Amino acid sequence: MDISVEMKNAVGLYETPLLHQTSFWSLVKQLQGVKTLAFDIKVPSSDMIDGPLKDHYQVDDVLVLLQRIGHGRTIGYVPYGPAIKPLQERYGMFLESLSESLRPFVGKNCIMLRYDIPWESPWADDEDTYDEYGDWIGPPDPSVQEMRLNFATQHWNLRKASTDILPTDTTFVSLREPSETILKNMKNKTRYNIQLSSRKHVQVRPGSLEDIEIFYDLYRQTCKRNGINLHDKFYFEAMFKAAVTNRHPQEGFDMLVAEINKEPLSAMFLTYSDSRATYLFGASASYGRETMSTYALQWEAIQRAQAHRCTEYDMFGTAPNRDESHPMHGLYRFKMGFGGRAFHRMGCWDYPLDNDAYHQYTATEMVGQGYHSR
Repeated sequence: MDISVEMKNAVGLYETPLLHQTSFWSLVKQLQGVKTLAFDIKVPSSDMIDGPLKDHYQVDDVLVLLQRIGHGRTIGYVPYGPAIKPLQERYGMFLESLSESLRPFVGKNCIMLRYDIPWESPWADDEDTYDEYGDWIGPPDPSVQEMRLNFATQHWNLRKASTDILPTDTTFVSLREPSETILKNMKNKTRYNIQLSSRKHVQVRPGSLEDIEIFYDLYRQTCKRNGINLHDKFYFEAMFKAAVTNRHPQEGFDMLVAEINKEPLSAMFLTYSDSRATYLFGASASYGRETMSTYALQWEAIQRAQAHRCTEYDMFGTAPNRDESHPMHGLYRFKMGFGGRAFHRMGCWDYPLDNDAYHQYTATEMVGQGYHSR
């Protein structure tokens, strides 16, 4: 497969529903101390899809984050990218060719490229990956996945990462219908809890940088309650700072705070990117759960996303199915209640550039596996 790449300024990244592939996200990561690289991609259409496509090309771009891992080494991490994709049977060839094209640009100390692939899993269409209740069981063992993805590649070098960074399982709520129809499509309990939050006098307001302490206190409670690693406060402050200098009006966010009588109960970051809104970060107090403030928060988010002319809402992370033993089962019940459709991404895939350093790093990484909070 013949792919050409050309480095460019991240300000020139194309508009995309994938927040993590935007110039706004590049600014956020730079403010968090991460080096970002942006590249134009050009590939013959005949390499991507079938048909009479002589002299036709597909053009897109990709954002790469150069993350330091110590000892002068880095990882080229591609968050929810690339957006452009070939036919399923050419996934591996495409990723291999793209990786080899990027190799000269990421530096000799970059031990691998890690793609957090946003494409739907090829096994999501396989009847054998669903149980008798229609629940997604998940893809097969990594060795089987690797065999499929590496088929017809030259180097057989794609590896399923031992951990996923961004959520692989999510639910998309369509925003194309009127809000009354969206409400009607929700589970009865979800609809009832939205109404209950109103009767409890929960108010949702937009927040600002001055409210970051409110969000962070709620976030600290959430992490403690659920055993999630706590990000530093500057991780969230970077969102506000990036919004000041971002040049793309279709990219941005709202921080929303739900409260009763100015008592904060829950909060969230709602992002906008092209036609998609995303529930990026959420936090709630360990008290006042009976107010159903999180339902009021989501209902406000849906209405704001519609006002921004978004056509879909990514609720960003659930359990893969209704298995009650899964640590994210509560999120699954909560988010699926809003009437969305389940979507299963491929997760993280590695392309080693330095095999010895890669194996050394991944051996250490496996020891610290766990859920990552973006």
